[in-house]
Amino acid sequence: MRTILPKVFTILLLVFIAGCATEYQPTKTGLELQSFQKREFETAKKTAFASVLSVFQDLGYIVDSADFNTGFITAKSPTQNSLGFAVNIMRDTKATAFIEELRPNNTSIRLNFVKTKELSGAYGAKQVQDTPIEDPKFYEDVFAKIQQAIFVRSGTQ
Repeated sequence: MRTILPKVFTILLLVFIAGCATEYQPTKTGLELQSFQKREFETAKKTAFASVLSVFQDLGYIVDSADFNTGFITAKSPTQNSLGFAVNIMRDTKATAFIEELRPNNTSIRLNFVKTKELSGAYGAKQVQDTPIEDPKFYEDVFAKIQQAIFVRSGTQ
């Protein structure tokens, strides 16, 4: 009886958590997202790419991958762990950037940030919840840092 009770409790808890899960419904259209996730800069792709990498690192993100040819960068923040009621909760933020040369000395940068919350219970059960960051002010602040990094790099070349 003692070994069955924790298993039953864990199964009921996971069924409850899974039952509370909702499918993400975007609140903005693709064009609305692009309006604050994408900016054009009068700089070479090389400068923009290095600036985005630098800003991600300045913000505390760990760069997972960066490919200059495709212009794609992936990164994530350090994971924060906490314990809930019989559940381990892990939170982090994932970031991607797409840097594209439109024409010589004109580059576009598209950023995307997603908050991730992972719940893990006993016996390896997991639930992951991704929530895109759709706050224009957040992106505005990051782009201001990228603009500053581009300015600094352009002045030293």
